[in-house]
Parts: sequence; C-alpha cells; structure tokens
Amino acid sequence: MPMRLGTERPEIVGATDWFAEDKLPADLTGKVVLVHFWAVSCHICHETMPDLIKYRDQYKEHGLQLIGVHQPRYEADSDLNKIQEDVTKYGIDHPLAVDNEQKVAEAYQNEYVPAFYLFGKDGKLFFRTAGDKGFEKLQPKIEQALGLA
Repeated sequence: MPMRLGTERPEIVGATDWFAEDKLPADLTGKVVLVHFWAVSCHICHETMPDLIKYRDQYKEHGLQLIGVHQPRYEADSDLNKIQEDVTKYGIDHPLAVDNEQKVAEAYQNEYVPAFYLFGKDGKLFFRTAGDKGFEKLQPKIEQALGLA
C-alpha cells in the first residue's frame, strides 16, 4: 500500500552506509524535503539524475532539501564502488543513504526506482510519483510546495 498524501515524513533510519554528506541535516523543520529513491542499475534513474541535480541546485536557496536513497534492485547494486562512481559522475553532494537492507524503502512503503517523495514545509507528504512519466510532473510540484507557483 503506497504512502498516503498527508503522511508525516518517516525518519531515514537503517541505512547501511552514507555517501556525500555522512548524515542528514539535524533540523529539517520548515524545509521542503524531496526524498529520491534510485539504483545504479536503473536506466531511467540515470536519465533523470541530471535534471534532478539541476532542481536541487535551482531550488536550494528557496528551502529545498534533496535526500537520496540508493535502493538496490539486484545484489550487484549493493556494490559501494558502483554507487561511488555515480556519486562522482552526477555530482551528488546531498545526503545519500545506501539502503542495502531495504529498511528505508520499508518505512516509505517504496517499491520503485526512481521514486520521488515530496514533503511540504509542514513535514507531511505533499506529492509522490515514480518513473520517467512521474518525474515530468515533479518540477511544478516542487515549485508549488516552495510557494513559487
């Protein structure tokens, strides 16, 4: 059952590793938080990553906090060297949890990559979507959540 709109943002606990920043910002109160699930073996994840990074940079000063969650689809996805290659390739410098035990995915009731969970300033789920078609709907929702629309 997918997470419902209006649900409180679950804590990100159970990560087996962290990349980029070694932990989350201590206080996410009042921030619009975008939690992005992806995997190194996911073609669509690679296609959407440059635009996602663009949104991260474009909306950071408006209060957007991007948090990545690497959710492996296959055993080979849990290779930290492969994840590091993508971190370098795409310039991922936001917090990135490695979810090799699927604990974060469980908390978010997520089974897809890429998947996007957008939480408003109130900490509640504002919008969620998955895949490339869903990604196309993300930017207007980010602007709406930030009060820029």
